[in-house]
Amino acid sequence: MAIQIVMDRTGDSRHSFDPNNAQELAEAEQRFYELTKVGFTAAVRTSAGQVSQIRSFDPNAEESVFFPRLVGG
Repeated sequence: MAIQIVMDRTGDSRHSFDPNNAQELAEAEQRFYELTKVGFTAAVRTSAGQVSQIRSFDPNAEESVFFPRLVGG
């Protein structure tokens, strides 16, 4: 089971999906592109425990995290 974690000003929301389920995979991919289109940064954990930014949907990522755009002022 893979998970997408979406951070926002109220905390986070978690969206689990089975990469072997075509419907769930399509919904996860759509969520990825909807979030990145509005300015969220997407990142995945690498095998070494590091975090790496991604710019396209990775169906093999076990955990994706989405950070909102920072607003300064």
